[in-house]
Amino acid sequence: MDVTKMLADLKRRPGFAENVGMVLTHSGVVRAWARADHAPVVSVRVTPDRERIRALCRELEGRPGIFCILAEAAEGELLPGDDLLTLVVAGDIREHVKATFAELLDRIKGEAIVKEERTAR
Repeated sequence: MDVTKMLADLKRRPGFAENVGMVLTHSGVVRAWARADHAPVVSVRVTPDRERIRALCRELEGRPGIFCILAEAAEGELLPGDDLLTLVVAGDIREHVKATFAELLDRIKGEAIVKEERTAR
């Protein structure tokens, strides 16, 4: 999950300069504390539904002004600080990119990734 490489590859795609005025990225990492009660996190087991992630990316790429969506999700037993999810949404103007980015993040987290936290408590 190298967002710098993802962006460099994206910028080399035909039509990038003509169609992109904004790129938003998300680099999700495993938190050291549980969201529910702030208990220390020992590890997180992550199971992404890669087919669902691809389907969501393709669906949202069909939105007006969206040039490209990239998503990478880690799988397996992860430790605090490990990369979890990287997203890139590139498009023409902020109104298109921000709305699509927010929906993509929420839907991938809600529909395509299962996380099981193991805490110290």
